[in-house]
Amino acid sequence: MHILVVGGGMGGTILANNLARRLSGELEQGSSKITMLSASDKHMYQPGLLYVAVGKMSTSELYRDQKSLLEPSIDFHVDPVEKFDLDNNSVTTKSGKKISYDIICIATGSRGNAAGIPGLAENACQFYTEADALAMYKKLQKFEGGKVVVATGVPHKCPMSPLEITFFLIDYFKKRGIWDKVDLHYTYPIGRVHSLEPVAKWAAPEFDKEGVTYETLFNMKEVVPGKVISEEDSSAEFDLLVTVPPHKGMQVIEDNELGKGGFIPTDKKKLNMEGRDNVFVLGDTTNLPISKAGSTAHFEAEALGENIAAMVQQGEPVRDYDGKVFCFIEAGDGKATYAMFDYNNPPNPQAPTSGLHWFKTAYNRMYWASARGII
Repeated sequence: MHILVVGGGMGGTILANNLARRLSGELEQGSSKITMLSASDKHMYQPGLLYVAVGKMSTSELYRDQKSLLEPSIDFHVDPVEKFDLDNNSVTTKSGKKISYDIICIATGSRGNAAGIPGLAENACQFYTEADALAMYKKLQKFEGGKVVVATGVPHKCPMSPLEITFFLIDYFKKRGIWDKVDLHYTYPIGRVHSLEPVAKWAAPEFDKEGVTYETLFNMKEVVPGKVISEEDSSAEFDLLVTVPPHKGMQVIEDNELGKGGFIPTDKKKLNMEGRDNVFVLGDTTNLPISKAGSTAHFEAEALGENIAAMVQQGEPVRDYDGKVFCFIEAGDGKATYAMFDYNNPPNPQAPTSGLHWFKTAYNRMYWASARGII
């Protein structure tokens, strides 16, 4: 049984390691094989980019060698897939190799698409690549006051990032002693300040307390120098624009017509691609209406690891993914809270505490153990 994992991010890494441990006997006997194909030999801790953008983390802390995070029994190659032939259970890689499989797991991730909104990429700071996060920090260092707008597009990676960057900006400007010279304005595409209603009910009073103004039902249409304009014919003037841009799935998914916008239609419980019993999808690559977050990929990978191992050993999957997500929310002033929820239970964020902030800070260090599936 050949299991092919496409993508070396958090979801793919945890899944491959989970399977390697569950199928150790089969791998040792040679009756099963796990192959991972990745676009890079490096693994990035993507949530760290938010910290880089405000000077709280260095770029050297973001990376580890991908192979060092994998169980030795996993056959790892830096050779990204360019063509999926799902009807014939094979892929073709960038190097031209054709690789057949029995089961394929697609975890290619997502990417910011600021270019999809005219003028956004040219006029806004963002933090979804290393280069963008560093550029944002340099711009913040030169900023001496004025109107700052945080503008959010959907869908986007990490559901809490619009809130977290807003609270981080407050901290940053306070630390520099220029908070009294800043007017901070937050926009969000739907009729509240966050997509999750309990989170929105918690966050709005926190904004009020800090003097942050906000406008909801604000869907970015275009950006011109000094002004972001919405589809609703509203506008917000800025001296500094920070954006959480809308995201798309990876280009290879679009090129192979596997899903609109690069997101693959996925069964919410079984995590198989709709209409395909041996094609599984996890993390940001799914089209599921749940948070595109590292914890989502983590919990999906655990469910899939158990199911695929059971399929190899028993012929049938044994559990459903319940939509579980856990997100820390950095709330500024050295405090944090969290949102934990699933398909049936909404989040209930509590008052932020310093203990949760330090737990989040510790998790930034423990991430590598989590990627290996140790915690």
